[in-house]
Amino acid sequence: MAGRGKRKAGGRSSETRNPAEDGKKNRGGESGVSEDLQQDLQHLYQLPMPEDFYHLWQFCEELNPGDPCDALTSSLGLQLVGPYDILAGKHKVTTNVEPNYFLHWRYFYDPPEFQTVIAGDSETQYHLGYFRDTPDELPAFVAAGEAKKGCSLLQMGDNLFCSLNLLLNRRLKEISNKRQISSLKELETKLTAMANKLNYSLEQRTKGMKARDRKVSTKTFHGAGLVVPIDKSGVGYRELPETDGSLKKICKAIVEAPSDEARIKAFAPIQEMITYVQFANDECDYGMGYELGIDLFCYGSHYFHKVVRQLLPLAYKLLKSHLFAEIVEAHIAKRKWDDLDQLKG
Repeated sequence: MAGRGKRKAGGRSSETRNPAEDGKKNRGGESGVSEDLQQDLQHLYQLPMPEDFYHLWQFCEELNPGDPCDALTSSLGLQLVGPYDILAGKHKVTTNVEPNYFLHWRYFYDPPEFQTVIAGDSETQYHLGYFRDTPDELPAFVAAGEAKKGCSLLQMGDNLFCSLNLLLNRRLKEISNKRQISSLKELETKLTAMANKLNYSLEQRTKGMKARDRKVSTKTFHGAGLVVPIDKSGVGYRELPETDGSLKKICKAIVEAPSDEARIKAFAPIQEMITYVQFANDECDYGMGYELGIDLFCYGSHYFHKVVRQLLPLAYKLLKSHLFAEIVEAHIAKRKWDDLDQLKG
């Protein structure tokens, strides 16, 4: 189907990134993290972690040896969470409930591609995390979200040192207290020194991120974009027959329908698109169902959960991202706004 006024798809490529070729090899051991903890992390999350993840832990250990997870709390109001809880050994504390690590610090709007590693303001549910295009690749970039404000994900560089430096610069512009300014500048000096020593870029938009942009097939509601493998003949993605704006209007009409009868009627365009997705899947254009599933997930209403279950797990499996299928199924089954810490007794 040709899109009606649909945004133009980005460059098409079937290439996948090789972590060993982009200078982001796992060097957890170099940051003092034991082999056992690294294995625990891999076993529980089933995701490869980039070297900046471990180096930030080392940085926070130097700031606060007693509790690295809270090393940035007094200065930036941030806490290391999610996989950092494994490095802190919190998973070894016995709890009455078996934790689901797919849901550990997974905010309401977090798509399966996103993994939260830092939590901030609880009022807006600001958080930082890694965004991956496939579960077996290292992250494409770090993103920030504010769940209470919506599903948007803002790119914040390709490593956590860059993200924190951006937040430090923003915070310095907001405050006038000389003591606080002095404290933040001291932190900034230490952070940038370690980033420079380890050769981490402090640019919000790196060459690698710009190169990824050229492979993005569609931005989707969250704005971070989806990279769908496209073969040499152009097979892999086809556009939805609706713009983002028109799809949001369709979703709004469904959610705000005055009656069940009106809601069923309002669902007609979605049902039509599901039919298009089935045709697309038959012709190996798996990106169409992927996009529609993510958009409906990002809209957030429980009215779309059944359709999301129908579309997204299948799309991920067709795209060989089976772990993402497991994550979204677990998330939809227990999608919550609060109580995100799965290790809380």
